Amino acid sequence: MGTVLHPHGVDAVKSAERNTGKRQPSGGVTGDMNRFVSNYTLRLDAKGRVSIPAPFRAVLARDGFEGLYCYPTLDRPALDAGGNALLTEIEALVARFPPYSEEREQFSAALYGTSETLKIDAEGRVGLTEPLKNHAEIKEAVAFVGLGHKFQIWEPDRFRAQLAEATEKVRALKKQLSSQGAAPDALGARG
Repeated sequence: MGTVLHPHGVDAVKSAERNTGKRQPSGGVTGDMNRFVSNYTLRLDAKGRVSIPAPFRAVLARDGFEGLYCYPTLDRPALDAGGNALLTEIEALVARFPPYSEEREQFSAALYGTSETLKIDAEGRVGLTEPLKNHAEIKEAVAFVGLGHKFQIWEPDRFRAQLAEATEKVRALKKQLSSQGAAPDALGARG
């Protein structure tokens, strides 16, 4: 397994892995949850492999997908990754366009033509290919970022910058919705 750089510390990640992917209620995966949540930063090993966090592996196992479906995101320097739930979303998106239409061909080429199915070894590691690493500008470490039905793989510094930007945008949106009479608690208590 790669070196853990998780913000909650090495012991928290090791504990979560010993508990078969279940995290304490303070934030993270629960045993019956089929969503990718939280974020983890791990180092690539000497062979360029990285361990997929145990909670993410547990979601993939429940999803029933062999390996890891992965492709460059279309609008940022990161990788989208997941299993059957991600493939189902892509298929639904592509199916919205008529067969043989230019839009359908473009979506198919962008999403299927650049995707790869990566093998997960017995230790839960995956080797990212050079085209994937180049797109996300990954060198020594990766950040795994849960997005519900899928997760993204980022270069850690780029993820921190993206998270700061996203947090500011969500705070502004929360204020806007609150002023329009939406329930403020519906967007969480972070802001």
